[in-house]
Amino acid sequence: MTPRSIIKKATWTLGADHSQGASPPIREIECTTCQDRSEASTDQLGPDSWALHHAGLTGHTGYREIVTAFLRATPGPGKGQLPTP
Repeated sequence: MTPRSIIKKATWTLGADHSQGASPPIREIECTTCQDRSEASTDQLGPDSWALHHAGLTGHTGYREIVTAFLRATPGPGKGQLPTP
């Protein structure tokens, strides 16, 4: 006979990682004409300034914002952690 496990259904949420030491979102802006891109930064001003400077130098007007956001899953109130596989 195979052993069985019962795992209680738990409500989990996924959101921005605000834990101690967590990185804020990292932003880059890429030109959609030539694929040149800004440096990665946790500050909005750097990539935005790069895009405006690039537009002024090249006349390129299309840009893509690339954001890497760090997330954390947390169990709902009163719920325990799921067992480790």
